[in-house]
Amino acid sequence: MLPPLTFPKRALNTLISAITLVVFALLDLLDFLLCYVYRFLDEFLEENPIRCYCCEKSGKEGSSDGEVSDTLHERENIFREKFFLNLRRDYKVKGGGRLRHARWSDCCCKSCISWQGKEERNLHLVTNLPNQGRNGYENETSENVIFIHGFLSSSSFWAQTVFPQTTQLNLKLFAVDLLGFGRSPKPADCLYQLKDHISMIEKSVIEPYQLGSFHLVAHSMGCMIALNLAARYPNRVKSITLLAPPYFPSSGEKASHNALKKLAEKKIWPPMAFGSAVMSWYEHVGRTVCLVFCRNHLIWERTIKLLTGKRELYFLVTDMTKHTHHSAWHTMHNVICAGAKTQDTNLQIIKKAGISVKIIHGDKDQVVPIECSYGLRSRIPHAELRIINGQDHNSTIVGREKEFTRELEEFWFSAPKTNSCDR
Repeated sequence: MLPPLTFPKRALNTLISAITLVVFALLDLLDFLLCYVYRFLDEFLEENPIRCYCCEKSGKEGSSDGEVSDTLHERENIFREKFFLNLRRDYKVKGGGRLRHARWSDCCCKSCISWQGKEERNLHLVTNLPNQGRNGYENETSENVIFIHGFLSSSSFWAQTVFPQTTQLNLKLFAVDLLGFGRSPKPADCLYQLKDHISMIEKSVIEPYQLGSFHLVAHSMGCMIALNLAARYPNRVKSITLLAPPYFPSSGEKASHNALKKLAEKKIWPPMAFGSAVMSWYEHVGRTVCLVFCRNHLIWERTIKLLTGKRELYFLVTDMTKHTHHSAWHTMHNVICAGAKTQDTNLQIIKKAGISVKIIHGDKDQVVPIECSYGLRSRIPHAELRIINGQDHNSTIVGREKEFTRELEEFWFSAPKTNSCDR
């Protein structure tokens, strides 16, 4: 039994709760006001404006397969809900053409729009193919590995940590920039659903490289995409390594809301949690943050280089801005939140297939609760769970690259060569 709180602690908790209530009430008001600011600007600056999610969900919107998250329309906002909701229903999209690939509030630097104008719009890919054969990419002695990064990250997360540390010659490594992130396409006419991310990985990696079998390594949000990919190809996936997986039990219609509240709880401390809450609950405040930082990322990078005297910035810093608000907002809700509804179904397929699964989580992780890994392990009893003491969300890999890579190689080469699954 926990000891009762002392009066100073109770007073401090009461004060924090009061401040939290005031801060998020002000954010509710700010987001409501910014809705009209962006509505006005989009009308003049966009050929075909994108409707925001402040209005009620109409019967024509959404997806019959449930992949569009309920949290997009059903986020709490005291001002929008109680007073001004109906004022948003007269918003209409003008123009009849396709949406432009870049909005006025997105960055249009050479790197960010490098995918435009290309006939084949595949994901940006970083590969390490030392054992590529003369007659094609597939080699019976090779182990193929697809790496999937987490939210607000890129292929650099793997290319600059794991790739330089590999010692095995018969490995073919593929690290992708997910759709909407890094140097991959960032279309404004995409909802960034799970099926969109899976389709692009198929089109960019599995099909062109003819991968008859492969391992999956994923971090954070990428774990949800990896589990969906494994459920789609249970006979090809040889192993899955999940780092800090955001798993939440599929609890009916409220699964998406449960995931949002667990990962982006409205609290002001620690700062990372506050940032997650702001960017996940407030569509227009989040767009403003992206307008300031993502659209002007080159300016910020040059400024930091000037102040620090460094010629190159750490990839974890630069990756934070290599996305659009549209891509990040929809991926957050349509992958992390909506994906919670399908996780248990995917895990059943993986369990039945007998795919080797390894789960790694740092006990100091403040982004994804460690309980997520314990919950995931309970759904796949044969999975190996490793809790690393003293490590946070990224340091399970960053800072211990050599040790982590040796662990991966041992796991890959000990995994069964074939899987069986009756579907």
